[in-house]
Amino acid sequence: MADEDKVVGGAFVESLKRNNTKIREDRARNIAEDVELKYKRTVEDIAVLIRNLERERDNMLDMSPDNAFSIIKADSVDADAFIDKDLGIGVKLCNLEIKQEIAKKRYAYLFGGNK
Repeated sequence: MADEDKVVGGAFVESLKRNNTKIREDRARNIAEDVELKYKRTVEDIAVLIRNLERERDNMLDMSPDNAFSIIKADSVDADAFIDKDLGIGVKLCNLEIKQEIAKKRYAYLFGGNK
């Protein structure tokens, strides 16, 4: 087969023939996919943190140390520690809820979806 008769093709040659616009489109698509995936994961991670803090706060109200029939003694409750922990969780929850709302709105704005 003569050199002129050879068919030049394949992914490598096609890649070399791509124009600047196509290269930019491919790069933009790849960057957008990576950022969207990580952004979506961040929104989901915030939701998990909120859920875990809410559970922790609810568990603080469980005053039966051993089983459903036992009850904690009044003098064994450290009121100051309880209040500090409860308020600390409340502040964390408030901050995470604000962060979650911002993240959801930005995700929808940046990627055209609702999360």
